[in-house]
Amino acid sequence: MADQLSLAFSALADPTRRDMLTRLASGEATVTALAQRYDVSIQAISKHLKVLETAGLVSRTRDAQRRPVHIEPEVLDLMAGWIRRYQREAEARYSRLDDVLAEMNQTAKGESA
Repeated sequence: MADQLSLAFSALADPTRRDMLTRLASGEATVTALAQRYDVSIQAISKHLKVLETAGLVSRTRDAQRRPVHIEPEVLDLMAGWIRRYQREAEARYSRLDDVLAEMNQTAKGESA
């Protein structure tokens, strides 16, 4: 079984699902409302939503006859934390590289004088 982070990144590998999540970030929507944006069937949108739901990125609730879809920020927070960790490591490497390049520049200036 895949872990939550793998499911989320896998779900967001599809541009339609990423776009759906972007739309849901501005507020809940029904499957019908989401389907209006795309040139695919409601069944295809439902399949995309099922993938997002399995990944924990969205949830559906019942509101009388409506079944609005909501974004679930917890998994997005998990993903952002994972990305930030590697971003910090990359920034530290770039900082060390900047130091080495500055030192090399100083050495080159000293040799040319």
